[in-house]
Amino acid sequence: MNATSPLSARTLVPLRSPDTVMAQLREHFGEHGVISGDDGSWSVVFDIGTATASRQGGGIAFSVEARDDTSLAYLQWSVAEHVCEFTPGETPEIAWDGGTQPGAPLPYFREMRVLRATRVTPAMRRLTLGGEKLDRFVHDGLHVRLLLAPKPGITPVWPVMAADGRQAWPDGERPVARVYTIRRIDVEAGEVDIDFVLHEGDEMPGAVFGRDACAGDVVGMTGPGGGTLPPAPHHLFFGDETALPAISRMLEELPEEARASAFIEIADPSERQELALRPGIELEWLSREGRPAGTTTLLADHLRALDPGHWQDGTYVWAGCEQTAARSIRSFLKSERQLPRKQYLVAAYWRRGQAGEVED
Repeated sequence: MNATSPLSARTLVPLRSPDTVMAQLREHFGEHGVISGDDGSWSVVFDIGTATASRQGGGIAFSVEARDDTSLAYLQWSVAEHVCEFTPGETPEIAWDGGTQPGAPLPYFREMRVLRATRVTPAMRRLTLGGEKLDRFVHDGLHVRLLLAPKPGITPVWPVMAADGRQAWPDGERPVARVYTIRRIDVEAGEVDIDFVLHEGDEMPGAVFGRDACAGDVVGMTGPGGGTLPPAPHHLFFGDETALPAISRMLEELPEEARASAFIEIADPSERQELALRPGIELEWLSREGRPAGTTTLLADHLRALDPGHWQDGTYVWAGCEQTAARSIRSFLKSERQLPRKQYLVAAYWRRGQAGEVED
């Protein structure tokens, strides 16, 4: 914690089996942060703040600290979400003292408006969204959730803070949520750029919004999320069109001395983009040559065929693509390369034949 006066919130949660829940929480949070303490009282330090738990009476006392209201709300949400996950058949009573008041707007929510649209390639359209107080979206994650109208002409309700720290929804039509990458952010101008892959058909709300949105259209945005790229002597990036915005931004934000190799699968050469690449960064476009997205093994094949020079001590691999390709890449890194888990992140961005977020 580098803030002189961190924000904080606390709650006491009565539970039927607090010792069991304490152990489960400790194990889970230990996979994502640095744990200290013992079974009866422990703390975990995350990138965004600290959570502390201790046995008290017939329950668990939690406290969270963070440098800003978004990070604090994320910690409250995480505690509440996992307490409920680890208490099946029970309805824990969670009410926080401190933090955003119940019923107030979420600190990580912004209402945005479309300012302009640009066709980047034949199959990718960039929307510039305008909003206020965007400085928190610069760090601790590249990704946001866009909250889209469920049907044309419908004005959705926006989520608010629940007493337990999670999201609550007022009465009305809820939006459809889709995850996207902030391709560019200009805090002073109050702008973010979001790139949309344009799929055929009307059954994909995100692609439809990206295709049809006009200046003045309203969209909700929550975030940021998804973490950041860890430092490494050499980075390897693998992705299809859906991951191109994230890979492009990460390449542009690498340190001057960084070395990286990126392999991007695209439909055909017309989908190539001009990226700002420094010396030490190599980029290879992998064309499907008309084959449908999600039907090739281009990414996994190129990963397997890399020469030994790409595999330095500490090389970090980042991949984002269709679910089948993601599983193949993850299996190769884990079983064949035997790369330590901390040296790769492989995300299934989508699943062929299925709309919406992917459970992988």
